[in-house]
Amino acid sequence: MLSQGNQNQTGKVTGQNIVVGLGEFSDQLASDLMAKYYEQTYRGNVYSTGMQLTSISNATFTTADALSATLATAATATPVIGLWNPLGSGFNAAILQARLGLVLTALTATGCGGFVWAVYTGNAGIIVAGQAAPVNRKTFVASGSQMKGLSGVALTGLVSIGAFLDASGLGGGSSINASEAQTAAGFLTPQISSVENIDGNIIVPPGGILGLFCSTTPVAHSAVSGLTWMEIPI
Repeated sequence: MLSQGNQNQTGKVTGQNIVVGLGEFSDQLASDLMAKYYEQTYRGNVYSTGMQLTSISNATFTTADALSATLATAATATPVIGLWNPLGSGFNAAILQARLGLVLTALTATGCGGFVWAVYTGNAGIIVAGQAAPVNRKTFVASGSQMKGLSGVALTGLVSIGAFLDASGLGGGSSINASEAQTAAGFLTPQISSVENIDGNIIVPPGGILGLFCSTTPVAHSAVSGLTWMEIPI
């Protein structure tokens, strides 16, 4: 296909063929017609899952369990954000965005450390109860998704140990990785919420699990979380 245009071309008349506008180095100028994810959301391909406010003051929310070399221990891990793509789904989950909110629940607390993404492969059957049916971002109905939400749910039935994927841009709560006592005159200002825009740079394949975990065991922290993705047939 041949594409031609004029530098700084801007004018057009409705109904006629358009001369493409080009930049100084013959780069084609572009602008968004719709909001970034409007088209796929309108087509019903975008879903989300997450966790309502839940205490994460437990080692199962940490990499100590999630990245254990022992499968039995890894299977007890409970992701702060978790998504499972069943082995026979026939779809990929392209992760768009993750969100995390943290609150301190006591004056004496221990921070969560950095958050990391862990991944697992080849999982045909996670059998623990409480798996979440993701909500469609267009219909607001919890149906239609090929995935299962595992936020705050143990990975019972896991068939492979986890691998460290990457550090996460999410964080919050106490910034001190040791026990610290606050007073009415000396409150720390914790980070409350954060967003990580992944924009499809993580794809959860069939059989894959993506999980967000703390790097240390927090004390007196509770979290809410969310994950949004697009489902694409393979």
